Amino acid sequence: MKRAIVFLAAIAFCTACSAVVAEYVIYDRGTWPKSWPKELEPLRKQARTFDGSVPGDLHYVIPFTKREDFESSWPHLLKVKSKGAPIILVRGPRTDFFNVGPAGVVIQSPLSGTYIELVVDGKIVDLNRIPLPADTSIIDERFKDGKNK
Repeated sequence: MKRAIVFLAAIAFCTACSAVVAEYVIYDRGTWPKSWPKELEPLRKQARTFDGSVPGDLHYVIPFTKREDFESSWPHLLKVKSKGAPIILVRGPRTDFFNVGPAGVVIQSPLSGTYIELVVDGKIVDLNRIPLPADTSIIDERFKDGKNK
């Protein structure tokens, strides 16, 4: 009898855990819509796409290793941002799930609109060298954890 109860409890536990697992499909290329600016096409090869467990919850990770490549892409990257959406500044390299190094962008594209996380390293992505839109909220999270101020 005890074995049956333990076995049923294990099945119930596994069933409950499987319902809360977040899954991502990861593509080793940018799969963004063809309607985005054609100037972003060369970036597809260096990008990764994370397709979340919620339909339409897409994340495009685009690392950059050369300042010139980033700066020439920046005006076109801004065109995909939704009106009123912020730009969030994070310190590079980014080493969490959406790994970006040494610098680059993460384009977050949930159903509610597209916003940009700008991974700033001060060399490749240098805020003194690029224009930030005047009509856009800038959220600075580079020193959120208090390290390396």
